[in-house]
Amino acid sequence: MCILAFVMSSTVVVIPTYNEAENIQRIIKAIGLLKLDLDILVVDDNSPDGTAQMVRDMIQENPNVHLVVRAQKLGLGPAYVEGFNWALALGYTYLFEMDADFSHPPSALVPMLAMLQERQADVVVGSRYKKGIQVRDWPLHRILLSVGASLYVRLITGLPIADPTAGYVGYHTDVLKALNLEAIRFKGYAFQIALKFWSWKKGFRIVEFPITFTDRTKGQSKMNSSIIKEAVFGIISMKWRSLFIKKTK
Repeated sequence: MCILAFVMSSTVVVIPTYNEAENIQRIIKAIGLLKLDLDILVVDDNSPDGTAQMVRDMIQENPNVHLVVRAQKLGLGPAYVEGFNWALALGYTYLFEMDADFSHPPSALVPMLAMLQERQADVVVGSRYKKGIQVRDWPLHRILLSVGASLYVRLITGLPIADPTAGYVGYHTDVLKALNLEAIRFKGYAFQIALKFWSWKKGFRIVEFPITFTDRTKGQSKMNSSIIKEAVFGIISMKWRSLFIKKTK
């Protein structure tokens, strides 16, 4: 593992990557244009396409960009846990999860961060379904899969939010400190569900901010059948275990 870091802000955006050479520099520059006081941490799973080297090149000119390189591709969940632990160790107050492929609009970071800073929420979710279905350039089958997954998760878990599978999320780091991150074993998008679920079970306030989700135009999606299977069966197991855990902060 390689770590390059120097804390410049109270806020960090964590971006996990695997073969995102076509997107990573563009997304970092787009976030930089927002003129927010924040840092960016890229957690790269040793991408063979040179993603990490592109980030290293940017670090030479931008001290707000940081990099963690892992030895191999181990999944989204473990990448985020490593990024969270990095951020918690360095004392950040606010942390965002964000994809590298521009499916999550960088401009939404401005109002979402304000909601955390003003204590309107402990967790703010960039929601595709808060105001209807707000997705762009998705085929019908992908929309049906996503909407169906959200309904399934809400039914099983009771989560009172419209988009429990969303991957664009901001946290006050007090929330992450209260969770047992190492116990969340999910590798795929079920990890996102678990974070929201356990945050809610701990009594933290989750608020949704409506965004328009846009399908990636460059690079390849990481979605596959094993990720879907993990979510379908893993969420049932998680709900069962939660029945024996007291809902307190």
